[in-house]
Amino acid sequence: MSKPSVVVLDYGSGNVHSVVKALELAGADVSLTADAKAVAEADGLLVPGVGAFSAVMDALARVNGPEMIDRRLAGGRPVLGICVGMQVLFERGIERGQTTEGLGEWPGTVEELDAPVVPHMGWNTVEAAPESALFSGIEDERFYFVHSYAARDWSLDIIPPFPPAHLTWADHGGRFLAAVENGPLSATQFHPEKSGEPGIRLLANWLGTLRR
Repeated sequence: MSKPSVVVLDYGSGNVHSVVKALELAGADVSLTADAKAVAEADGLLVPGVGAFSAVMDALARVNGPEMIDRRLAGGRPVLGICVGMQVLFERGIERGQTTEGLGEWPGTVEELDAPVVPHMGWNTVEAAPESALFSGIEDERFYFVHSYAARDWSLDIIPPFPPAHLTWADHGGRFLAAVENGPLSATQFHPEKSGEPGIRLLANWLGTLRR
């Protein structure tokens, strides 16, 4: 069987080459591009993100990222967001008093962690969702976080027969969403590509869902 194809969305975000390498180690055939045809046709799309919420939204807009992401999801095509690539999936982000509109795939606000020390930097455990595909076999592992902002609650009301979202939490001065799995759309607040073997296994778990 051929390797699953994954596009890492190239919109100017840093750290993309380590993401590409991690996906290759996990078993993917990876392209780094913002080409609309490649994005539409890939088995999976990964949206990386580092830095400020507003800067990531501006950079995504320059390559027509919001439309490409929305079109994939409308067709049930898998997307994975990482770090700020997760945060921008929510309705809005508030940083230093500035409110920025996000992609709006999920309701809610990304805001500063209520913790004595920010950023939250380093290894942390997670409370994985019981039926998580991403964390299958790695529920007790530690993952690498670097962030000052996160979504601290979940308000999407999913009505049957649609399956519920699988929510994974972590704690730094209070609970925040460490990962979400919601149909074709998944995301992690931590960096799998910086999380060693557990991160590679998580990416491999995601790859395993792409052709179901």
